[in-house]
Amino acid sequence: MLTQKPLIALSSLLLVAGLNAAESPRVEVVAAEQIDWGYLNPLRGKLSPGAADLWGDRTTDTATGMLVRFNKGFSSPPHIHNITYRGVVIEGMMHNDDPTAAKMWMPAESFWTQPAGEDHITAADGETNLIYLEIDSGPYLVKPSEQGFDNGERPLNLHANNLVWQGADDVSFLSAEGSELAMLWGSPEPGEMGGMLVKLPADFDGELAVNAEEFRAVVIRGSVSYQSVQQPEAMALAAGSYLGSEGQVSHQLSTASEGATLYIRTNGRIELGQ
Repeated sequence: MLTQKPLIALSSLLLVAGLNAAESPRVEVVAAEQIDWGYLNPLRGKLSPGAADLWGDRTTDTATGMLVRFNKGFSSPPHIHNITYRGVVIEGMMHNDDPTAAKMWMPAESFWTQPAGEDHITAADGETNLIYLEIDSGPYLVKPSEQGFDNGERPLNLHANNLVWQGADDVSFLSAEGSELAMLWGSPEPGEMGGMLVKLPADFDGELAVNAEEFRAVVIRGSVSYQSVQQPEAMALAAGSYLGSEGQVSHQLSTASEGATLYIRTNGRIELGQ
């Protein structure tokens, strides 16, 4: 549950104390134009969607975050995956469901989960289609439907219009006027892993203070200008760009007139302010 501003969880204080004694903080920033693309399913070659790891390694048994891009009109054959994944739409119109399901096109800022072993198809209908895909373990494999199984999880398709947004009056770690948060999975409590969308308002110029063993953010909509002690030269981060950190870091962010939306995955404490 999201706590009110006057409340400070004891777990937050304990996590901060632990991280303050840790090694020097680390920051990684990857602009969208720096990304090296390959294929999501190398066996299909050019018929496969393009893919690029932002962090982790989708070919090994580790958590990974990647970009996946699809051509207009793409529709996969029915298939399963060996692991569960999450998807956030960055651009275009995406459909992900049972092979016989009616199309429900999901625009940017939509979110879905695909359980391991469940038969499904994925389709794209925008001129340009781009998603952020995340796994908690790997490798990420595509397998035939005949090898399907029920892992006990159930899929979720959350259209952007159905997101529940909370503002600075409702969320203890949002103090920037006009900022909003939509919780997608897990927990926002320090010490627990969770994923959320955070909206930065137009003409925002402030700080995202982070104290976390793991912090990862992907620009989903709009663009931000980024600086930190570890990255003193300002970087323009368009949709699809990535930044990550370990330890206590002050991420300086600013937006233009359209604002921006970030997907954040973290197990630590964050504070967004101006």
